[in-house]
Amino acid sequence: MTPETATAKALIAAAAWGGTDGTPRLINNRENAVFEVRFSNGMCAALRLHRMGYQSTASIKSELLWTEKLHEAGFACPNPIRTSEDALTYELYDGQIASAVSWIEATPIGESDVLFDGSAPDHCALYRNVGRLIGQLHQATDAIDTAPLQRPLWDSEALLGDDPHWGRFWENPSLAPDEATLLQTARDKARAHLLALDMSIVLIHADLLQENILHNNDGLWLIDFDDGGFGYRGYDLGTALIQHAELPYMDDLSKALMSGYQSVCGPQPEIETAIPLFVMLRSMASCGWIISRTEPGDPRQRVYAERALHCTRSYL
Repeated sequence: MTPETATAKALIAAAAWGGTDGTPRLINNRENAVFEVRFSNGMCAALRLHRMGYQSTASIKSELLWTEKLHEAGFACPNPIRTSEDALTYELYDGQIASAVSWIEATPIGESDVLFDGSAPDHCALYRNVGRLIGQLHQATDAIDTAPLQRPLWDSEALLGDDPHWGRFWENPSLAPDEATLLQTARDKARAHLLALDMSIVLIHADLLQENILHNNDGLWLIDFDDGGFGYRGYDLGTALIQHAELPYMDDLSKALMSGYQSVCGPQPEIETAIPLFVMLRSMASCGWIISRTEPGDPRQRVYAERALHCTRSYL
């Protein structure tokens, strides 16, 4: 979708919230088209045009009901803004779904492929706070009745089955035959490992990358619940670490994250010892994710493959 088309559709969708004061500002046009808008009533919001075919309307509404409950419980996340008719979503003329959440004036704690601007101890201190935030998310979610919510699965089958949720990572075109075999070996071991752990399947964020964790003077905030689904708590922690998997102080960062998490949720020895597994699982998912989002020969396919191989070797 071109920026011009997305902006035109955002203006149409915004009418469901009473219209805008000015032109929506496109801030992201990847998975979803996301706009910063000011509605006519003066409220600032993030208006999303959801990627068609990725989540069903029921799934999008479930995400918004979840975050609405989290916000009511005091968790630091955007609050869904209902339309003038008290609906969580609006359907455009072509079936695309729009939604709006409160705007948070804050900055991401980092971004992909950009090194942390500070010392290793400072980085660990930040990730101790990130661990606390994840613990608060899991604790608040546990207090919500999630049974009626319709969200994707992030269980063993969705991560490691014959048709993983984000694609067959072992078929990444940049992998050499022996590298694909290594991932398959790790895939088999990981399935047995998850079976032995027998962990609960609960509602998780599933995309706790640096870009989705914001900070301002009030502390840390969590945004973009678009990939949230039912999976392992440890997967959230592994995802929070994946962008740092090759740092020389990765072990210290992992310990800091778990320290913060356990300060909220209490001792979690099974999750703590399984962190290398969950980091690898996220690396594998991303190795599959990039296949359908790039053209053949795109160098990013190899970037994701190399990270998956690094995490796999660390796990094995």
